[in-house]
Amino acid sequence: MKTQISTPNAPAAVGPYSQAIKTGTLLFVSGQLPLNPDTGAMCEGSIEMCTRQALANLQAIVTAAGASMNDVVKTTVFLADIADFAKANAVYAEFFEQPFPARSAFEVATLPLGGRIEIEAIVNVE
Repeated sequence: MKTQISTPNAPAAVGPYSQAIKTGTLLFVSGQLPLNPDTGAMCEGSIEMCTRQALANLQAIVTAAGASMNDVVKTTVFLADIADFAKANAVYAEFFEQPFPARSAFEVATLPLGGRIEIEAIVNVE
């Protein structure tokens, strides 16, 4: 059985997918772009600003599911430019505490809507 998780505090899906799906004790959060949930506008600032917005969107969905960022067990970070990794990583560290989630990070050719970063997560929601 799967349950859709949705919140107006994160951007609406930009395609035929859910913000997140809960199944059993796991929450699968779709990739979060740095979109402003109020305006739908893409972050046009620094990679730090964009990372902060993507993570704020992720956090809003995790919270809507009744969990916290401490419950995140795995993230995947997609970057339009791997040269942004160190700056994005510094902001990422503001949102998580030890033990940090497992993580993969990749440079990709293009992200939806011209985004510079997208972050997805798997969360333990016992």
